[in-house]
Amino acid sequence: MKSRELPIEGAWEFEPTVYPDDRGHFVAPFQAEAFVAAVGHSLTVAQTNHSVSRKGVVRGVHFADVPPGQAKYVYCARGSLLDVVVDVRTGSPTFGQHEAVLLESRRGNGVYLSEGLGHAFVALDDDTAMVYLCSTGYNPTGERGVNPLDPELGLPWPSGLDLVLSDKDRAAPSLAQAQSDGVLPDFVACTQFRASIMASSQMS
Repeated sequence: MKSRELPIEGAWEFEPTVYPDDRGHFVAPFQAEAFVAAVGHSLTVAQTNHSVSRKGVVRGVHFADVPPGQAKYVYCARGSLLDVVVDVRTGSPTFGQHEAVLLESRRGNGVYLSEGLGHAFVALDDDTAMVYLCSTGYNPTGERGVNPLDPELGLPWPSGLDLVLSDKDRAAPSLAQAQSDGVLPDFVACTQFRASIMASSQMS
């Protein structure tokens, strides 16, 4: 499995080997050994999520309070989607910036987002399935969001798609409003939290 660190600190893309034959293909989207080698610690999976979306559906931008935050390893199990990492951590050198990765079921590639990063995607095919491996369970009081259509963010949603958002995502604040409201994660706190996870992983 290949990996590359994305320009936004704390995010990686993973590309596994695909094994095709006359029956179809086999791929292992998540591999713990490759993950630890790239990220520096293991991934604790407290909850797995599975979403199915029709073409044009946008989910996000979602993130969680840190601590405990919620790190995510995501991959596309059916169809294709444009996955977007958004740096919503105040004080980060890449605050407000984003990185987009095309995730396709035929490739089995995935993206890991550490605690404090924002996540969104748009389905590029009907019946697109996304799998999320989450480091913590659902915590409604700590879940946050930023509007994925915030013009200041300028997220790269493909032209020609009829974008479909949930009422909650459409009503989410802009990044500037969320910052003013004091609900965004702090970059230093996020990096310190990640350091504590790495230290615990090395001791175990």
